[in-house]
Amino acid sequence: MPSPHDKKSARRRIAAPTLAMLPRVGDSLSFLYADVVRIVQDDTGVCAETTTADNETTRVYIPTSALSCVLLGPGTSITQPALATFARHGTTVVCVGSGGVRCYSSTVPPALTTRWLEQQVHHWSDPDRRLDVAQRMYAMRFKTPVPPATTLQQLRGLEGQRMKSLYKLLAQQHRIGRFRRTYDPDSWDSQDPVNLALSSANTCLYGIVHAALTALGCSPALGYVHQGTQLAFVYDIADLYKAELTAPLAFSLHDSHNPEAAARRSFREQLRLYKLLPRIVADVQSLLAPDEVQPLPDGHSVRMVNLWDPRAGSVAAGVNYARNAEVVPAADDKPLPELPGPATPPGEPDLDPR
Repeated sequence: MPSPHDKKSARRRIAAPTLAMLPRVGDSLSFLYADVVRIVQDDTGVCAETTTADNETTRVYIPTSALSCVLLGPGTSITQPALATFARHGTTVVCVGSGGVRCYSSTVPPALTTRWLEQQVHHWSDPDRRLDVAQRMYAMRFKTPVPPATTLQQLRGLEGQRMKSLYKLLAQQHRIGRFRRTYDPDSWDSQDPVNLALSSANTCLYGIVHAALTALGCSPALGYVHQGTQLAFVYDIADLYKAELTAPLAFSLHDSHNPEAAARRSFREQLRLYKLLPRIVADVQSLLAPDEVQPLPDGHSVRMVNLWDPRAGSVAAGVNYARNAEVVPAADDKPLPELPGPATPPGEPDLDPR
């Protein structure tokens, strides 16, 4: 007989809120994190199932239409029909590390709107708008207004001064003496515990940011401060939270025997307190569309592809615009050749009066 305790435990593991099972956020995006389950499609819908040692299977159905992003953690398997259902509902599926940290791969459904990607490219493609985003990121990061005339070089200098002062303050608080931030992959084991913990926690932060940008449909490669890597925008957004999240955590582990593992565990355990995924989404939307104060309506998929227009911005697709055509041939344009008419069958006169 199956143990009732095992059955209840399996159901509790699936149904209970986990670290990254977060509430709906500004643009009605919602995230679900799952690990150590098998996600399948049956006649009713998509469900997550676990099997106990007594071969007792417990299933919990997933509200696919209400989800924008599903984070698949370690020990998770998913069938092709379940993936197809997620794609039809416009749900992004991301393979992540334990607790939602690190982003290994992702699927982007065709119904995902390009709204935020277009906003990102719009600001990224113009040097003035790109600098404006960089200035607003600095102001958001350090809660300090930036004069409009501030250059990117000056921003880098200000950022360096701020972080240096922060490291000095944290070192004094934890009484560890002088600290210098170093990152040397070739001499990894010779680094001090704070640097090891900081690098490990930052890597976890990059995974969370990467997953959020993927769910929004943004390009992780188009950064405003960083460039030259497929994760440039990830590094930009992650910098917004380092002074608040990863730096204090790393200094608190200065006497840890295994600072890397301790940083990963601590960061993962505190994700629920940080509520980081909804915050990242809201901050990215604020950076890319600063003039919009009203939240977006429910849903993030598009029903029809639009057409680009340099004046109107966007016009409806699926419409024949032949009546609006105003083609003025150039002076040296030659008239278009006439299409040949149907061939005249042998033995029949050519009735074409031309």
